[in-house]
Amino acid sequence: MKKITVLLAVLLLLAAACPRVYAVGTHASCAILMDAESGRVLYEHNIHQPRLIASTTKLLTALVAVEEAENLDEVVTIKGEWLGSEGSSIYLKVGEEITLRGLLYGLLLQSGNDAAMAIACHTAGSEAGFVALMNQRAVQLGMRDSSFANPSGLNDDNHYSTAYDMALLARACLKNEIVADICATRSITVGTRTFVNHNKLLYRYEGCVGMKTGFTEKAGRTLVSAATRDGQALICVTLNDGNDWNDHCKLLDYGFEVFSRRVLCEKGEVLGSVTVQGSLIPTVAAVTSESVGYPLREEETLTMDVELAPSVRAPFQTGAPVGRAVWRKDGEIVAQVLLAAQSGAGADVREPQNWWKRLWNVA
Repeated sequence: MKKITVLLAVLLLLAAACPRVYAVGTHASCAILMDAESGRVLYEHNIHQPRLIASTTKLLTALVAVEEAENLDEVVTIKGEWLGSEGSSIYLKVGEEITLRGLLYGLLLQSGNDAAMAIACHTAGSEAGFVALMNQRAVQLGMRDSSFANPSGLNDDNHYSTAYDMALLARACLKNEIVADICATRSITVGTRTFVNHNKLLYRYEGCVGMKTGFTEKAGRTLVSAATRDGQALICVTLNDGNDWNDHCKLLDYGFEVFSRRVLCEKGEVLGSVTVQGSLIPTVAAVTSESVGYPLREEETLTMDVELAPSVRAPFQTGAPVGRAVWRKDGEIVAQVLLAAQSGAGADVREPQNWWKRLWNVA
């Protein structure tokens, strides 16, 4: 009995001294779990392998349309040449009038391919013109291994992306309040139609905020999801995953449990001061321009460096840039924030500002 007690004590000590080991996996050909705020990859499997992405394409379609639109409540009159796309549909009719916002709900909730074509042609004048905008936006987002050939996600040799690139797209969609709000909508009635979101995670996973499902026989099941918990947002992408609902739940649980968000700084936090030249005010406080967080395992730590300008010359306004703070993990910068002047400063009128004034004073 004494030996057993000693053995249990040793095992408890070892458990306390060693970090927990987590095993997580999926049924997907490609999968990624990413922290939305920082972009840190928390889990990966073939994340840069190009694959068909089916209707998850519509996230980019929605993002481009919202960014290009001047008025989402503008009425769109449906034209015959926009109709006839194969696959899922909201059954638009020639001559029907519907707002662009209504089409976006039909696109992201009901996954209507006819809605995708109507949005594309209304926004850019043609499908080809809209696809050009899609590829241009993808490049801006850093989606280096992606190519888009249509706004709906129908199979095409020139239409593909990667789990990593789709996670980058999801980050951009979460930052766009309109797209994020539509993705998180469970159901809505637009005119005579009621759209119900195909994303079952909105009902099955606490904190889920969208984003988009997809399927073709050739692509398999594709899914982009996002969830929030305790101020942290995670993005999950799986491509060709026959068990995607469960896999996303497991990956999201893993991320929230293992990589909790650490607050690195709050907005307005003073991290130093900078000398002021040409003013009666000798120094100005350098404050953080925004709050910053980063996901870390329990045993992980970061180092912080504050880089300030040697001085700043008046006049300047509140919020003028005066430096930055950076956080490093294993020597690599993983987070940073701009530092701004906490208050403005006017120029000292008694100090000559240039040689013309100095010459005038001497004269």
